[in-house]
Amino acid sequence: MAKVINTSEFKNIVENGNGVAVVDFFATWCGPCKMLAPIFAEAGEEMKEDANFYKLDIDQSLEIAQQFNVSSVPTIIVFKDGKAVDQIVGFMPKDRLIERVKNNL
Repeated sequence: MAKVINTSEFKNIVENGNGVAVVDFFATWCGPCKMLAPIFAEAGEEMKEDANFYKLDIDQSLEIAQQFNVSSVPTIIVFKDGKAVDQIVGFMPKDRLIERVKNNL
């Protein structure tokens, strides 16, 4: 299961981190986010050797969502060495999600 992180954890783990981090910007009230959650968790488990998967609640960390221009959820942003390198908006099947992450390893 992907760890839910807050604003300070995001800054420490993702922005100041090394390697690939995949962040699911979600909201508890979002239907497509709930559909994506198990797929995101499965992808994170399958890719745990290559990338770290995290979830960020936009209602709890609005300033981070604004910083990355997240205006629609779910939005997944792939970070490499602290820099955003890819962004996926909306629901995506697991195989396509894994493919997009692998393209940024």
